Amino acid sequence: MISVSEARELVQQHIKLLTPRLSALQEAAACILAADVVAPYDIPMWAQSAVDGYAFAFESLHNQSELPISQVVAAGDGATEIVGSGTAVRIFTGAALPPDVDTVVMQEQTTTSAGKVQVNDSSLSPGANVRPIGSEIGKGALALPAGTPLTPAALGYLAMLGVAEVLVYPKPLVALLVTGKELQAPGTEPVRGKVFEANSFTIIAALEQMGVKDVHLFKVDDSLEATTAVMSQALQNADLVLLTGGISVGDYDYVLPATVACGVRQVFHKVKQKPGKPLYFGMAGDKPVFGLPGNPASVLSCFYQYVVPAIGKLMQRSNLSRKVQLPLSAPVQKKPGLTHFLKGRVENGTITPLQAQESYRLSSFALANCLVEIPEEAAVLEAGSPVEAWLF
Repeated sequence: MISVSEARELVQQHIKLLTPRLSALQEAAACILAADVVAPYDIPMWAQSAVDGYAFAFESLHNQSELPISQVVAAGDGATEIVGSGTAVRIFTGAALPPDVDTVVMQEQTTTSAGKVQVNDSSLSPGANVRPIGSEIGKGALALPAGTPLTPAALGYLAMLGVAEVLVYPKPLVALLVTGKELQAPGTEPVRGKVFEANSFTIIAALEQMGVKDVHLFKVDDSLEATTAVMSQALQNADLVLLTGGISVGDYDYVLPATVACGVRQVFHKVKQKPGKPLYFGMAGDKPVFGLPGNPASVLSCFYQYVVPAIGKLMQRSNLSRKVQLPLSAPVQKKPGLTHFLKGRVENGTITPLQAQESYRLSSFALANCLVEIPEEAAVLEAGSPVEAWLF
């Protein structure tokens, strides 16, 4: 067995960035830009009113403060007609200014009567309440540099510039293989000897939280032929292959020989940790393959510790795993020799390990917001001892 730190390092050493792809904005959320984006247009492309009010050429106020209203310009109107000196137009927020108009007065600073507007704002200056051409960004200017995370605001900004697709490090296509003849679907009548399958629900939900939604789910029978056939199929198209169960050394554990049959190169198998000691990691060319243990808490613990950072490396998203160091609220005791990952809660500046830590139990995971890492060599940690926790 290798240590947790060695396992983490080996995963990071072998993972390579996915090849950048053009992506429609609608599909690019949570991705990282792989190339600079420059503005294709001046934004705004024409001068716009910043308020509801009345627009005119400022010089029109030199000899008069009351101007006839010649037309109404709403947002979306072309506004190409010449207004003419000494004339105003009714205008609304976001509307394009006619070509010979340069100033807008807020409607609250006016009075209107008989088709004329009286300007009551003595502090009004030329260009007031106008969004100039290119005031957001000029054509050809750098809008977002490569490496920018595509947050909701970043996507909205690109859409506002008229950009419809961008080059990104894509989200991986994930193949999820769930093994075990003892599994039955939730919602079916219980069968003696079987258990309700939960691992696909936890993993798919966790992937969706990261923005990874392209997941192909396979239910695999407990046989070498079936496991090999499905794994071979998964490796053809997926960027990342995850398996749950069947990775230990029991008579019905076929994942390890199936990886050999499919040409997957083993990087490591078994880690000095609890839960999740049988964890497997290999590479099929540039495609990472994780064999996760079958017990639900083991699956999710290994997923957060190893798969999440791997996906972060594939997508160039270094912020997927978040770690904090805080004091324990209660003592922890274990035997030295294995790193322990305990379900816990970060609250009020401390970390509290929860009950029900066994690998087959998810009740504590359902209430947890972190995994607490208790070092391999530790035996007793008193309350107040600083520990690291991985947030999720």
